[in-house]
Amino acid sequence: MSFALRWKHENVRLIVLSAMISIAMTFMFLVLLYGTADKHVSVVLNGRETIVSTKQWVLQRLLDEQAITIGTHDKVSMPLDGGISDGDRIIIDQAVPLKVKADGKVRTLYTTERTVQAAIDQADIAVRGQDKVTPSLAAALEPNMTITVTRIDKKVSETSYPVPFTVVKKNDPQLALGKQKLVQSGKQGKVVKRYETVFADGVPVSQTLVEKLTPESAVNQVVSVGTKKPEPKVTMLSAQSSRSTYTKHGVTFNAKKVLKNVTLTAYSAGVASTGKGKNHPEYGITASGARVHEGRTIAVDPRVIPIGYWVYIEGIGFRRAEDTGSAIKGSKIDVYFDSESYADRFGLKRGYTVYVLGPKKPESL
Repeated sequence: MSFALRWKHENVRLIVLSAMISIAMTFMFLVLLYGTADKHVSVVLNGRETIVSTKQWVLQRLLDEQAITIGTHDKVSMPLDGGISDGDRIIIDQAVPLKVKADGKVRTLYTTERTVQAAIDQADIAVRGQDKVTPSLAAALEPNMTITVTRIDKKVSETSYPVPFTVVKKNDPQLALGKQKLVQSGKQGKVVKRYETVFADGVPVSQTLVEKLTPESAVNQVVSVGTKKPEPKVTMLSAQSSRSTYTKHGVTFNAKKVLKNVTLTAYSAGVASTGKGKNHPEYGITASGARVHEGRTIAVDPRVIPIGYWVYIEGIGFRRAEDTGSAIKGSKIDVYFDSESYADRFGLKRGYTVYVLGPKKPESL
């Protein structure tokens, strides 16, 4: 074996040891050099960024140096025991405690979110469109804030009410004065009101009328009230003896009965009196079928003076009962004239005596 080989074999341990010592010293030098160098690190704490200068090379030691405490629920962008280098950006979001009230429960929540909406989403609480959140969903979170979710529900209800009918009274000239007659029976109506009630967490807080319906309308009760005044009493001298005769204007006649205190009015064939014009097919035709004739025709109450009978009216003369009228009742006689204007001027005359003669007109011979 040569000298060189023999020397290497005998001193191999020494050579290895020398190499290891050299490596260790180099590493220690580099560590010392690195550890003593200033590093510039960006620290973003709760959204606020700060550039810090440090000689620390582990994140936890940097945080201790900056008096930043990391809680259980906080978020850090890198491990606390990780190394840091010049130019690193470290993001730290510290959780804030909140109380969330919803659905009858109160929960404590730690979150690093920044808005009420995000905190509610993290708590997995469903919020409907009509629900009310206090503070608003867009509000920024603050430590120890209380967030309240109020459940809003709306329900529609119906209430029905009876509507009483109205009694309507109408004058009836055909009904005796003071008498009443039921013309139409009244019927009660019905009104339905729909209300919208708003509930906050099951408690009613407001009620609004949203619709009013009338499925059944009330029907008025109609009552006729009589306005017909009693007819003036007519003094009738009946059962006159055939030997009782009267002479008027040179004509002597026997009277079947004598009417006292008779009221006279006048009418014509025109529209004002009969409602018929000259073109009407029944214009001028009386209830007896005869055509009206001035100086002859009168309208009477057939119960007092039979149709077709002649009468003598004091101050008027002989007339024949040929017509009737709705307003001619009892002791009333309507005297016909051709002139409408004269009939209007005739007016109403009372206190006349009328002799009821019979179906034949007395002769004037």
